Amino acid sequence: MDGSHWWAVATDQLKRGIEAKVQFAITTHRKGQRGFSVLEMLLATVILLVGLVAVAQLAPVSMLLNYRNRTDSAALVFAQRELDQILDQPLTRSSFVDALGNTCQLGNAASLNVIQGSNVVVVNNQPLIVFGAPNPPLAPTNGYGFTYQDSTDQTETTYDVRWAVIISGNAGVVSSKRFILGVQQLGGNGYFQPVTLDTVVGR
Repeated sequence: MDGSHWWAVATDQLKRGIEAKVQFAITTHRKGQRGFSVLEMLLATVILLVGLVAVAQLAPVSMLLNYRNRTDSAALVFAQRELDQILDQPLTRSSFVDALGNTCQLGNAASLNVIQGSNVVVVNNQPLIVFGAPNPPLAPTNGYGFTYQDSTDQTETTYDVRWAVIISGNAGVVSSKRFILGVQQLGGNGYFQPVTLDTVVGR
């Protein structure tokens, strides 16, 4: 065997050895890499679906809370506006006509230190108007409540407005009046907590 032939054989063996080692390294590396199994994919899908369902359930709850907050705010604003008109009246006046055209009774000076008008219940030292009974008749039969429909509201929300008066004084002379006014939404979905305002006006 001459030198050139020996050199060609040696070179060929060396080349094959290097290729074998490279192929072994690639095969070993691929065996170390492991893909996702079907079970793992199913588990990940279930977890994702549970998360999506939980988020989807929050949307209607958020919308309902937003609607109720808006309704409560509207009821509070109307209650404050009506109470301001009542408080603007002189203590000697027994009734007046509000901005909506309702005749509103302000109590009889002959009946001192008693609740006049709508029924009141005390809960946790807080007086609340009772809305369980039917709406009180309008003046002159009663005149301590009325229903109001907000024409500016697209849903045409209707509110039940009621109040009671406690007059303090002596010998027919009125010294102060305590007004307890409540407003509750009528109709709609669910129960809406009434808004109650309690204040005293005196000489």
